[in-house]
Amino acid sequence: MRANPPRSGRRRTVAALGLGVLLTGSLYGLGPSTATASSHREAPLIAADPAVDNTDLYAFVSPERPGYVTFIANWQPFEEPNGGPNFYPFATDATYHIKIDNDGDAKPDAEFRWKFRNVDKRGNSTFLYNNGPVTSLDDENLLFRQTYSLESKFDGESFKTRVQDAPVAPSRVGAASMPDYATLRQQATQTLPGGWKIFAGQADDPFFLDLRVFDLLYGGDLSETGQDTLAGYNVNTIALQVPFEDVALGGDATRNPVVGVWTTTERNRVRIAGGGSSGDRVQVSRLGNPLVNEVVVPAGLKDTFNATRPDRDAQIPALVNRVLNPEVPKLIEAIYKIPAPATPRNDLSEIFLTGITTKAGGPIKADLNSQLNNADVKASRFTPSEQLRLNLTVPVAGQPNRLGVLAGDLQGFPNGRRLTDDVVDIELQALVGAAQTGKLVDALAAGDAVDANDQDFTGEFPYVALPNGVSVNSAGGQRPAARPSDGATPNSLTGALTSDTAQPAPATVPVSYAAGASGLGILVVAGGLLFFLWRRRRQRTPADPDQTLSL
Repeated sequence: MRANPPRSGRRRTVAALGLGVLLTGSLYGLGPSTATASSHREAPLIAADPAVDNTDLYAFVSPERPGYVTFIANWQPFEEPNGGPNFYPFATDATYHIKIDNDGDAKPDAEFRWKFRNVDKRGNSTFLYNNGPVTSLDDENLLFRQTYSLESKFDGESFKTRVQDAPVAPSRVGAASMPDYATLRQQATQTLPGGWKIFAGQADDPFFLDLRVFDLLYGGDLSETGQDTLAGYNVNTIALQVPFEDVALGGDATRNPVVGVWTTTERNRVRIAGGGSSGDRVQVSRLGNPLVNEVVVPAGLKDTFNATRPDRDAQIPALVNRVLNPEVPKLIEAIYKIPAPATPRNDLSEIFLTGITTKAGGPIKADLNSQLNNADVKASRFTPSEQLRLNLTVPVAGQPNRLGVLAGDLQGFPNGRRLTDDVVDIELQALVGAAQTGKLVDALAAGDAVDANDQDFTGEFPYVALPNGVSVNSAGGQRPAARPSDGATPNSLTGALTSDTAQPAPATVPVSYAAGASGLGILVVAGGLLFFLWRRRRQRTPADPDQTLSL
């Protein structure tokens, strides 16, 4: 499926946006009035825009299909199964991206882009998502559905459409509405010319962890562990499986086996309340390695990270410093009296910024997953950046270990990320020095005590478990098992309504935050715009006794 034209670099032009407000300072873009960021609500600006919030990225060699690599990217965290009547569609005013860098310059050499479209038959007749049992994706009872287009480009060429109007697996409404959801999943899984496999739709959230890490690192005494915070919740999943040659440098995974991967979501710079948008697209969410923006990047840099391209990472000293001088080991030392390793942490720089290689001169003496290990890479162009890096030629493990590379399983995280990799425990051990010493820290051996997902993964593409259909707050905290109509228990990866009333004129709302925007500049824009709208409203309506402005 891949064409191989000569590389031609193209840079996006940053458009100036006039809102009648004089901007002072450096603004690269405008910040959303409300938004949420990647990896389960970890950045302030993206938290109120969950449809474009990256939660997790997985990249691994397909266990049952030699020569193919699978990418799984998730959005919209904490989808409660009973969240009707609108449930959880993908955003139609955004584009979803998976980007691959195979030559180490931190720029995408292969890029895949998804655009979604609504097919909504409800109108003014009903609030229901479906008005009867749904047994297929084209069932007339399914009143709201989505389709998508998938585009790709390689080595600087223009985007080419690979598929249009592909079906999205709908949100799982419940057992009465969707008695055999497995069939809907199957119908949404397609194979394209060239061997690509594609899927988009709802799935069980595969990330397993105890999120009480934010309560003084599990209660200050490791008493708050063992509860899978994400059990029972769903996410929106995009999965893609392509042959190695479509992503490897020069199409040769033998000479150039390492690729770096990240996902982004992009929105138009301005959205119009009531519908419509304008301006060029800007990046509003980004994700590579898990938990980086959650527990490595400090609060003041989280929005910046979400809007920054990887090739700019090394130009942000404060960001690099948080890798070389991380906060978590100091907190562990203060709370649990486990000594923090000496800084600078060049071992963490290898894990998060360069990939593991002896060519970077770091303390981890192995050549595993840095693009510097690719035979055709020009070392002078290599740019440290935060990416999830994967060596395509590491054999699939017969018995995967949840601790990945730290346990000697070189196919596991941080060499890519499999669904079964326990990234919380791995990163916790790495932060306290296990990667540079080669020994696990016994005092933290239990980690968060959540070692596997609550639902089994499947042995075939798209691998993720079916979405949950039972309320998270079911009695006693126990959720019933999947209904028999969902089919046989899947194999584990370890084994292979609108109103007719006239609406007021739409108001422009700033949406997309981009790298380099100062907090003061954003407040000037948002405050000036809100003040203007507030004054205009006061001239037309009686004063509200509550004069607080809603930001």
